[in-house]
Amino acid sequence: MVFNKTLTMGILNATTDSFYSESRAVSDDAIRKRIQNIFAEGADILDIGACSTRPGAVAVDENIEKENVLKAINFAFEIKEDAIISVDTFRSRVAQSAVNAGAHIINDISGGRIDPEMFETVADLGVPYVLMHSRGTPETMNGLAKYNDVVNEVIRELSAKVDKLQKLGVSDIIIDPGFGFAKNIDHNFEILRRLDEFSILEFPLLVGISRKAMIWKTLDSSPEAALNGTTVLNSWAVKGGADILRIHDVREAVETITLLERLRTESLEQSDE
Repeated sequence: MVFNKTLTMGILNATTDSFYSESRAVSDDAIRKRIQNIFAEGADILDIGACSTRPGAVAVDENIEKENVLKAINFAFEIKEDAIISVDTFRSRVAQSAVNAGAHIINDISGGRIDPEMFETVADLGVPYVLMHSRGTPETMNGLAKYNDVVNEVIRELSAKVDKLQKLGVSDIIIDPGFGFAKNIDHNFEILRRLDEFSILEFPLLVGISRKAMIWKTLDSSPEAALNGTTVLNSWAVKGGADILRIHDVREAVETITLLERLRTESLEQSDE
């Protein structure tokens, strides 16, 4: 993938238990409408998930996940023939079926840990792979948020996974620090403050902080009231080097990137005068 500017990845949750209720789309009409809105608002990538991975979530049956993912992929191509589709799954068989149906990217919250066949599957598929840092499973991750230096430890654990992927021939890797996954609010803010340090891994960086608890708990509000906070922190993430923003609110993220790009361009032009 080419990153001339920060890209937007719009979230479609084809599940009933995503943490943010407005992102859920279960019926066929709701899924179609959500996809239409994501692309109408300017998303570069559609990220389809059909198994909630929020902390504490219990995984849905694999066949149900696959059925809903494939349905959403078909709807996406009906709505936008040249859609770029990412599939949010930690299951290798779902990833295989999704790519066979036309998906372009696999976005694995477990970093290959939950399904030991994921890395080899991605290598065989030859598609970009979002390697996210996490520990444990959605049910157990909260108890594993223990670090001496969260940034250094996350980078070290990601680097070990990168080495395994590269040995299998995977070179198109996107790094996700995993905000909220086996990390408390202090950890999340520390990672965001030091986001530029992830450049040492020399891969594109995805940031997914949209409406997460680090925002709404800090502001004593709710996921539904966290749009303004999301925009503020997304701005910081772009300045810190984010190549992709994974977001619920596409239009606001596109506007944020456009304005920051204008500031950056004008700053460069002035420095050349």
